[in-house]
Amino acid sequence: MAGEIEAANGLGESARILHGAIGGLGVGVSSQALGLPGLTAMPITTLPPGAALLAVVNAPFLPAAIARLERGALRTRPVVGYWAWELPVAPPAWRAGARFVHEIWAPSAFCATAFAPLKPGRVRVVPLPLAAMPLQILGTRAAFGLPEQCFIVTVCFNLASSFARKNPLAAIAAFKAAFGASRDHLLVLKLAHPEAYAHDLATIRHAVAGQANIRLITATLSDEQLRGLLACADVVLSLHRAEGFGLVPATAMLLGRAVVATGWSGNMEYMAPDAAGLVEYRLVPAQDERGTYAVPGARWAEPDTEHAAALLRALADTPEARAAQGRAGQALARARLGDAPLRAALEGMGVPCMC
Repeated sequence: MAGEIEAANGLGESARILHGAIGGLGVGVSSQALGLPGLTAMPITTLPPGAALLAVVNAPFLPAAIARLERGALRTRPVVGYWAWELPVAPPAWRAGARFVHEIWAPSAFCATAFAPLKPGRVRVVPLPLAAMPLQILGTRAAFGLPEQCFIVTVCFNLASSFARKNPLAAIAAFKAAFGASRDHLLVLKLAHPEAYAHDLATIRHAVAGQANIRLITATLSDEQLRGLLACADVVLSLHRAEGFGLVPATAMLLGRAVVATGWSGNMEYMAPDAAGLVEYRLVPAQDERGTYAVPGARWAEPDTEHAAALLRALADTPEARAAQGRAGQALARARLGDAPLRAALEGMGVPCMC
């Protein structure tokens, strides 16, 4: 298992989840830090002879990352890329990385469609097996300084994951439209890596200025603390324009939280109308000032904030419906995010699972 094993980001957590799930299937698994120079510390390691390499490093960065391994490290070794992407088509730059892998594993059918032209016939859908792992949580409302008697909507995202794609301003607008300045309702915005994206942070601070019922949390949290924060919410909100998988809403559903999310892209791997509040949207040209999603002809979703606000109000006003949605979402996520696809993928490579 290779990747940014210790990183506080989606790929890092994905690597940790896969590592644990593979071990849970009775497969011997070790880990290797793998990433770009200056971003990932890589101690000199000799990879176990003959072991398959599962690289949770996206295609554009994989060639440079692999170049840091010992000479001949990939010779006679099966190599799989576990990649996530957020548009229906992969950029041309991803083709270079595809040359270094024998297979691509995608966390959703949405991603697999984008990867299919890169490795025809060698793309598998392997959703993150979250339901096969114990989701340990740490923290209570009191520990996070949140009021006990309050309806809490939580938005959680990494500023490094594209401000435009994560679309926090729409989430803020939907919350304001739903609840105005009500002190009985609180929006919690958990932001990762704000120090590296000062302009984005300033934009968010401007959008919430003077709003006493919106709170920012910028501290770095462990995986267990992040799950604890999600567990404190009444509703977890994601008005993304596109997701390859959507680790936060998937985790929230497994924790039994009600989820309101844009009804398009990778999160539909584990969502359905009775199990989540699916926000209506229209497809528009993908535009991202950082250029990450500047793929000719690519489109992504523009969620309807008024519809999102209506869903939030309904969940706030009807605790029974909110609890029922949480139960339905948990059941669906457990059914769709087990380890059966991972087992099948491993056995398809000739790796026997003992459990």
